[in-house]
Amino acid sequence: MHGELSVGELAYDTVEKRCGVVMDVYGSLVMLRPRHGGCEWDARREHIRVATLDDRLGSALAELNAISSNRTP
Repeated sequence: MHGELSVGELAYDTVEKRCGVVMDVYGSLVMLRPRHGGCEWDARREHIRVATLDDRLGSALAELNAISSNRTP
């Protein structure tokens, strides 16, 4: 993890390739939750960094694509 992130900050998981809100940090793991709710996941600290604008936009677009693909016409 580059620098220290605080609980509540938006981070980017470079392995999962998605953004999440930092819920907790314990040992070498960071607990993340999707911004708009959903299942939490653990990530190793070295795979987490502060989310950039590009990260945020990419995650938002992926969420919208997932929502739209689940809709039935």
